[in-house]
Amino acid sequence: MSDSLTSRTLPSAVAGLVGTATVLALLYFGRDVLIPITLAFILSFLIAPFVRALRHLGLGQTTSVCTGVLVVTVTLLSIGAVIIQQVGVMGASLPQYQDTIASKIETLDQMTRGTLGSLGGPAGQLIEHFTGDNPDGPAPVLQNDGSTRTPVLVEIHEPALKPFQLLAKVASSVWPPLETAGIVFVVLIFVLLEHESLRDRFIRLAGGGDLRATTIAVNDAGERLSRFFISQFLVNLATGLAIWLGLSLMGLGQALLWGTMTAVLRFIPYVGVWMAAFCATVLAAAIDPGWSMALMTLGLFLAVEIIVAQTIEPKLYGHTTGLSPLSVVVSAIFWSWIWGPVGLVLSTPLTLCLVVAGRYIRALKVLEIMFGELPALTMPQNFYQRALSGDAHEIVTSAKRYMQHKSLAEYCDGVLLPALHLASFDFKDGSITPVEEEKVSGSIIAVIEALSGSVKWWKKRKRPSVLKRGGIGRELREQRISDSGEWQGSFDVPAGSVVLSVGLGSSYAELATEILVRILREQKIDARSMSLEDLDKDTPPEASPALVSIVCLVSVDPLNDCALMAQTLERMRQELPHCKHFALLLPSPFENADLKTCVFPTADHVSRSYEDVLHSCQLAMKGSGTL
Repeated sequence: MSDSLTSRTLPSAVAGLVGTATVLALLYFGRDVLIPITLAFILSFLIAPFVRALRHLGLGQTTSVCTGVLVVTVTLLSIGAVIIQQVGVMGASLPQYQDTIASKIETLDQMTRGTLGSLGGPAGQLIEHFTGDNPDGPAPVLQNDGSTRTPVLVEIHEPALKPFQLLAKVASSVWPPLETAGIVFVVLIFVLLEHESLRDRFIRLAGGGDLRATTIAVNDAGERLSRFFISQFLVNLATGLAIWLGLSLMGLGQALLWGTMTAVLRFIPYVGVWMAAFCATVLAAAIDPGWSMALMTLGLFLAVEIIVAQTIEPKLYGHTTGLSPLSVVVSAIFWSWIWGPVGLVLSTPLTLCLVVAGRYIRALKVLEIMFGELPALTMPQNFYQRALSGDAHEIVTSAKRYMQHKSLAEYCDGVLLPALHLASFDFKDGSITPVEEEKVSGSIIAVIEALSGSVKWWKKRKRPSVLKRGGIGRELREQRISDSGEWQGSFDVPAGSVVLSVGLGSSYAELATEILVRILREQKIDARSMSLEDLDKDTPPEASPALVSIVCLVSVDPLNDCALMAQTLERMRQELPHCKHFALLLPSPFENADLKTCVFPTADHVSRSYEDVLHSCQLAMKGSGTL
């Protein structure tokens, strides 16, 4: 059987590797064709909302597309013209700062004990030019006979180029970018003109029989990319304006250049803005004889980037991309390796397309898990996984972060109780080791104690196993009794102020009952718990039945406890007829139990969550005037 399994698995694995290698080869060797087409499609997501707005104003499809492309062309040409003009001005003014640059490089070289001067390459040559002892000419060379000879500098001049040769040289240097730009804009125009047709063709090609799912995926990808690019464009534009104004107020030359470069380079994730910051800081250091302007320039970039990255971006499009931070970094590395600088800029939208595809296409689900922002494990799964590792501190930290916006009852309903059901499955199957039992039990007790206000939750003590022999619920109850007394509180309380909780069936219900008691006590309700065995024991004379206003029976397996629940409700109705009688049913959320057959006519209210039973208890006690 293992041989047949291997014979089936090996060819599929080989096919997967061959397919992956083929895709990578196509991406790499076909980049000259794929890059312009990809750029055109990405730009179409940015321009499409503008084109649709023009069409709503009454313009035709062709006129709207041409207007949108014209706006983009003018914008890009304007940015390029600003950069070229500012770079020319900066290049013309750099000789004025030569003495300042030389002085600072010499100071840095002395501070680093000549380390800068030992650098190789162009950087080392530049530093040697500013720090050398004889910059005006070569040093004399010592001959074998003891005499010296000064080398003669020789300059080689190429003959002047003829007009056609000069024109051909200029054309050869500008033709590749012009060719790429031309392809991009031609493809962009046709993509916008046939936007609806292309979408329908893609749905027909990829949808197969599931037209609805493919339509949702295509619309989701288009909306996410459009929102992301528009938001990113506006944020980068605002950041560039802030840098321009700040540098202008500081008096730094070419402030418009650095504002424009910041807005453009910020499309490169993480490193783009710091490239602009580094260049601007170097220029500030060259202009100012001191270091104050350089430090102020760097501080301006740092302050603006922190404000934008930590406050504006998360609120504006923090969850627009649907990508995890690590996936953004990994995708930037991958696409820059495949497509160079253009791939670095396109890394985020390209990865976003893959993540959206993985959300709706089952075969690509692994991409959403690896690169998506959604956690790989649900919160109950994460709770149980941390409990298996014995990491109670991490669980408590996550719970307190969750409870900043939610109540304890909501946390127990959405996280704690489902995690306990996951643990119960493993205990019933016997697939958990004694060591793991110990870790899980200790973690669950620590979390419950911490969330219910105990200050000693971090102390490590030996715990009974989880949901096996009911150790956790009983121990938590005994710890609470040790603080509040044998009867979980005084009997000198107003009549009708006590809520009595009784766990039914398994010991697991005892743990669920203890959780309910702590939830009610957190809301200042005098809740106390009993087991079925405790109901048959004698109670002290001062324990008057009039003290109890609500009796809540708890079951974690309602289908099997249905008869017992009805019987106990009837018993409680006879023994405490003046009380409200609630039934709390907490079945496993992973089994989809049908509770239609569980009907309890003698119950005043049937709840299926801690939050609901808490709300019902509060209403009942407010109605009786005891809360």
